Formats: sequence, C-alpha cells, structure tokens
Amino acid sequence: MDEPSRGVLIPANRFEVLECRAALDAIAVNAQDTPPARVGALDVLAQHVLGSACGEPFLADNLYNEVVAAAPYANLTRADFDDALEFVATGGYALKAYERFAKIKRGHDGRWRIAHPMIAQRYRMNVGTIVEADMLKVRLVRSRGARVVPHGGRLLGEVEEYFIEMLSPGDTFVFAGEVLRYEAMAQNEVYVSRATSEDPKVPSYEGGKFPLSTYLADRVRNIIADRSVWGRLPDQVRKWLEIQHWRSRLPGRHELLVETFPRADKYYFVCYPFEGRLAHQTLGMLLTRRLERARLRPLGFVTNEYALAIWGLGDIARHIGTGELSLAGLFDADMLGDDLEACLPNRP
Repeated sequence: MDEPSRGVLIPANRFEVLECRAALDAIAVNAQDTPPARVGALDVLAQHVLGSACGEPFLADNLYNEVVAAAPYANLTRADFDDALEFVATGGYALKAYERFAKIKRGHDGRWRIAHPMIAQRYRMNVGTIVEADMLKVRLVRSRGARVVPHGGRLLGEVEEYFIEMLSPGDTFVFAGEVLRYEAMAQNEVYVSRATSEDPKVPSYEGGKFPLSTYLADRVRNIIADRSVWGRLPDQVRKWLEIQHWRSRLPGRHELLVETFPRADKYYFVCYPFEGRLAHQTLGMLLTRRLERARLRPLGFVTNEYALAIWGLGDIARHIGTGELSLAGLFDADMLGDDLEACLPNRP
C-alpha cells in the first residue's frame, strides 16, 4: 500500500523484446502511451446510448438534453448526436448489412429500445468501451467438395472471428487437437472438416496479445533505425538485427521495408509497417485486391502487430524489377483510399 508498483515484462519473441525496451525508455521520460485527452468522444456517446436503451426505452430528444448537460458534451451538435444514435441502430455504413449490429430500434411510440434481450445481456457482461472479441462456434462436418452440410455437426469449441476472417475456404488450421480444413461460415458458426497438412495455421486470440499502440510502434522504429542504442539490447536480439542488416536492410524511422522472395512453389511479399494488426489487416485486404487486378494471383495474407505477408502464384519481384508493377503505385495513398471506398459501397 502506498508504494510504487513493480512490473515484470516477459517478451515471447525478439520483436517483443524491442517493445519492452521501448516501453522502459518511455517510462524513463514519463511519456504517456495514450492520445491527448479529448472531450465529447463519440465512441463513449454511442456506448451511453446503448446503455440507456438497456436500462429503459428512451426518447431521442430527452437523451440529447441529458447528454449536453454534461460538461464534456456541452458543445455536441444535434447532428453528431443523431449520427451516433444511427450508428448504434444500424452499425453504420460499413455494417448495416449485418443484422446483429442493429442493436436498438424505434417503436411506434417514438421511443428507442434494444432490438433483442440478448443485446442487454451482452452489454452487462462487457460493460465499458473495451468489449470481448466476437466468438464463432466451430462445428465438424464432412467435406463434400463445394457443398457443405449447412447445419449440425459436432461442436469442437469457439474461435475468435478475426482469425476466421483471414482464412479462405480450403485453408487448414490446428484446433481441438486436430488439423481442420475451413469449409464455410454461416451466421455465428464455422464449418470445418478433418484434413492433413504439413503447414496448418495456428489460431491466435486477442486476449493473449498486448496490442501495439501507435506511440509504442514509433519508439520501436526508432530503436531499429538507431544502431547506437542496440548496446542496451540482449545479445540475441542485437545479433538478429545485425543479420537483418547484412542479409536485407533495416528501415529508417519514416521508411517502409518491403521484401519479396520465393518459397516452395509460391512467391511471398512481406512489408513491415509497424502499425498494428488491425491496420495491417485492412492494408492486406487492399493490397491483395490490387495484386489480383495485376493478375499476380494472390492466394492469401497473414498479419501480426509488426508485418504483413502476402503469398501467391505470381512472381511479384519480377514484375517490380521489369517495371510492370510499381511499389510507389502499389502503396499510393489516394488509390488505396479509392479501393477502400469501393469495398464500402454504402458509404454516404
């Protein structure tokens, strides 16, 4: 009581050693790993809207008057309030096609109420702005080529939705002590069949990985780019960085490293943005889309907190070397933005 806390950082790989070193350096200068304080945050407002509906049906005018009475939301416009209300009601332009994101609805009396009792139950279990990751049930079925049994099958357990989103039908992964082939997904269930594979994927869970923040990622990039600080790193990590510098190169603080190489009968394209898994997943989707248009036949991609890897049947390096494909064009921000908007056709 009333004494400083003491923490022990346990990195599981070399990249995490860099994270730990960056975190300790930040603590030494009293740096905060958070964005500047904001007032009137709309994500918190959306949480309050849903919480109010879970308590009792409400009128939008009454709730708006209540919200603007709080100092952080004193300058909240009615248009922004209505947008937040619409987001909770439909899931926004990106998610309105999915019924499960429609969490509240307006009745004939004009009052907003929860769309289903299960929503209130889930809210009470995860109350706060940090919620548990969505889970999907994994059911074992017999593979029938292009046709899969749509219902039933033995329940093997649950896996996080974001992992399944990275798979394509036919991909294999390890689960419940077996190698399984991903067949299809319907509603909140994933259908799999038994398979044999020498290189199955391994599911990862959000709760088991501390997220890489923008601020910590910037410090990690500084460590990689500044050889004068490597002396404070463990010998294995310092040697690892030296091998990378000798074999390929190390990116500067404001540089993006891209590597291409063949392996087995596929070609790999790996880039190291250090922007976190969620940003890398979006970038992977967009780059894969662009490589498809270039007829390089990408087969899939995988991401972690530090890097993004795409593999396919087309020789990406040869296309870059001959000028048929430009790295500057591939990562052009305006063109990637156009591709992102094309993926979200309901955007106003």
